[in-house]
Amino acid sequence: MELQGDKSRTRFQWFAWALLAYNLPVILWGAYVRVSFSGDGCGAHWPFCNGQALPAKMATPTLIEFTHRMMTSVDSIGTIVLCVWAFLAFAKPHPVRRYASLSLVFLLIEALLGAGLVIFRYVAKDQSAGRVWYLSAHLTNTMLLLATLAATAWLASASDARIRIKDASRRMLGAVFVTVAVSVTGAIAALGDTLFPSSSMAEGMRQDFSSASSMLLRLRLLHPVAAVLGAAYLIWVAAGVLRGSQEGSPVRRAAARVTGIVVFQIAAGAINISLLAPMWMQMIHLLVADLVWIAVVLLLLETVRAEGMPRDSGSLTDALMEKRAAWTAHD
Repeated sequence: MELQGDKSRTRFQWFAWALLAYNLPVILWGAYVRVSFSGDGCGAHWPFCNGQALPAKMATPTLIEFTHRMMTSVDSIGTIVLCVWAFLAFAKPHPVRRYASLSLVFLLIEALLGAGLVIFRYVAKDQSAGRVWYLSAHLTNTMLLLATLAATAWLASASDARIRIKDASRRMLGAVFVTVAVSVTGAIAALGDTLFPSSSMAEGMRQDFSSASSMLLRLRLLHPVAAVLGAAYLIWVAAGVLRGSQEGSPVRRAAARVTGIVVFQIAAGAINISLLAPMWMQMIHLLVADLVWIAVVLLLLETVRAEGMPRDSGSLTDALMEKRAAWTAHD
């Protein structure tokens, strides 16, 4: 039976945004599992912890890992509720249904990837190349999960939800790709910082350039360069949207949000490096990275909606479409 009424949809919107927000501490606690070397706190057991549903005695690593599993369990229940609710509150073919379903798919993949980390022993102080590849895949899926959750919440809140992502400009799609790529290099750098802490910046530079150093340390150099170039690209894309949008419009606010968070993230990254990547700063850096990603996804959605509006809807749409045409011509 399909639920009707604005109240049901309003409650769904709040729930969708709240679930998206809840995923941020889940991700941060997952990072804390890594930096505290607690990934093997439950042994090579999944979904149970050390073979038990509720371990009677838990050392600190076990408590940290078990807490993360409980948080992801709550997340799983919330996403299932979101998906079922979407089908009840929105009639076919509303896109909220599709993105809520994708959220559930990516969450299930996330759970399987998390299980693989434990089963394959890509945890604690493991330095293998397999862990690097696995970590990159895990992070990419996490970002896809955040993107679909953000899209679900945004579509439920939007008055006109008729959007087609394939209509996005190549520059906006490039912004999505760049954000994912920079985030992957950041995850690898963070793993290197955790496994090979430095007592000074000079020592860290010697580690990075030494031929005897681990692959993780040599890969760590990629992130600062990728982060600066990626930030410049995102600001450039956002600036183009700002120039072609009306004051106070949703797409303009989305572009300004991307610019502000990206600038803040660059400052956070510089502080992280200067402080030699302490645990608390790594967590802040990761949180802001997630906020950058969500902001980019929301900007993509806003630009696609604005470009898909009728031509007579005002100068905002006209300006964006003219801007897109100019970008396409240069491409």
